[in-house]
Amino acid sequence: MTLDLFTTLHIVDDDVSAVVDAYLADPSPRSVTFGEGYRINPAAAMASHPFTRTLIGQPWADAGLRRAVVRAAILRLT
Repeated sequence: MTLDLFTTLHIVDDDVSAVVDAYLADPSPRSVTFGEGYRINPAAAMASHPFTRTLIGQPWADAGLRRAVVRAAILRLT
């Protein structure tokens, strides 16, 4: 789980933020490198959590909520 890397300090908040930024800039499926050589597909993280896809598509979801949803999906990816 990505959260395990975060809690053990293998990655830091800036690493997760960079992945969130990459996904929000281009949500197409692709791998993103972060931290010390880790790779993640943020689109796969989003796809694995149906609620995140529903929530991010709501017209009332502001930029802060969208960032939080993407971040949660990334940290929960196993």
